[in-house]
Amino acid sequence: MQTYLVGGAVRDELLGLKVKDRDWVVVGATPEQMLARGFTQVGSDFPVFLHPKTREEYALARTERKQGHGYHGFSVYSAPDVTLEEDLLRRDLTINAIARSEQGELTDPFNGQADLEARKLRHVSEAFKEDPLRIMRTARFAARFQPLGFSVCTETMALMHDMVAEGEVEHLVPERVWQEIQRALHEQSPATFFQVLRDCGALAVLIPELSPDADFNAALDALQCIHATEGSTAERLAALFCTLDEPTCTARAKALKAPNDCQQLAWLTVAFIPVIRQLDPAQPDAGTLLELLEKADVWRRPERFSSLTRVLECALGSDDRERLKPLKSAADSAYGVDPKTLMARGFSGKELGQAIRSERLSRITQAVSRPSF
Repeated sequence: MQTYLVGGAVRDELLGLKVKDRDWVVVGATPEQMLARGFTQVGSDFPVFLHPKTREEYALARTERKQGHGYHGFSVYSAPDVTLEEDLLRRDLTINAIARSEQGELTDPFNGQADLEARKLRHVSEAFKEDPLRIMRTARFAARFQPLGFSVCTETMALMHDMVAEGEVEHLVPERVWQEIQRALHEQSPATFFQVLRDCGALAVLIPELSPDADFNAALDALQCIHATEGSTAERLAALFCTLDEPTCTARAKALKAPNDCQQLAWLTVAFIPVIRQLDPAQPDAGTLLELLEKADVWRRPERFSSLTRVLECALGSDDRERLKPLKSAADSAYGVDPKTLMARGFSGKELGQAIRSERLSRITQAVSRPSF
């Protein structure tokens, strides 16, 4: 029985980066031997065990064979006779197919160290094309390591393009697609993720609405802008979808199975943009501003409104950003309306709601009539 540190931990060590997660592969062992040593089995598709003290994952060496379409179309073989090289062969990229023994010796059968030096993302073997999820993973690694100068090599880009042409991407389930997108939105260069997907043709399958050049470039500009503010996942998705119309945005966010908060913020963003662009920054209509604030449910969801304005700052052009000032001023002034004060004056029921709205409208009118914003 031999144990090796594998994958991202070895890669990041060689790059001089902080190692977050450590995964191990065990060669020459059986599940019974692992259990006898106090490990806890957690894998259902193949044997994966948790170390009794560190709780790190130890997987028995295995091979995989394609049997169907998509991410789950594999049969897995795990036994003591599977070698370390055979286990590394099934991995996606050469930089992720390096192992280090407990004595510190590196095993690098596919020249991953050379690709680390050359800053190249290269597939290990033709088996790469058996799993369409690897297209998204490669794009995500490109987004993570772009600041270090990494790029997808020509051969791997061509292979990914062939996979798209063969329809493999269409077999990805929405949950896995969203999982990769969510991770990519928080990588070092999220725009690179979508650029790689576009270059290989996968974006036209996954998010075809972003295909036009003007929409794509504007979306990436907005995404990079909100990335610089360390925006939330919902803010990043809303920025990415800022060029879409309401029905398209709603349908795509739902198809991706994005969480509700992401779907709602994306919808609000695209709903607000055309209205804000038509506001007169010198004499904005108080009624329109109040309607926008009501649509945003700003009084019950002030944090979401703050997220919305951050996204709009990135999604709107420099001229249109000036039109956000009256909206912010309107929100600040309307926050001060206290329903309890109006109730003390005798308002209740439907009349109370009308009085609250009337008072908010009055305050907004006063606020936007002043040149302070």
